[in-house]
Amino acid sequence: MLYSILIYVPEDLVDAMSKEEEDSHIARHLKVHEQLAAQGRLGPCVRLMPTTTAVQFRTSSTAHIVDGPFAETKEQLLGFYIVDCKSLEEAIDVARSLPTVRTIFEIRPVKLFFPGVGLKAELPESQGSA
Repeated sequence: MLYSILIYVPEDLVDAMSKEEEDSHIARHLKVHEQLAAQGRLGPCVRLMPTTTAVQFRTSSTAHIVDGPFAETKEQLLGFYIVDCKSLEEAIDVARSLPTVRTIFEIRPVKLFFPGVGLKAELPESQGSA
């Protein structure tokens, strides 16, 4: 079964990371990527830009767009993984293997999955591009 692992982190902690700290953090993520990919269990992974770069499209009686950030919490959605696991416990183990910065992981089964086509993978500049 596919599980999403949503990664929530206080944005100020991410903003305060030096380039070296962020590169180290990403390198630890890439080690997990390599392990999951070798097992054929890695789906899409996404690192989101800061909430200050976001807009929100809302629909009600009329549709409108609102500048972000939006959440009423200190933790912001930083990114997510889609992983193939036999059980919720296995998905939790994957989340345990990920690097953390006062991180909250929300692990949720995926109901529908459309893998998409034609998108090229993008890696951080320090890692090159795929």
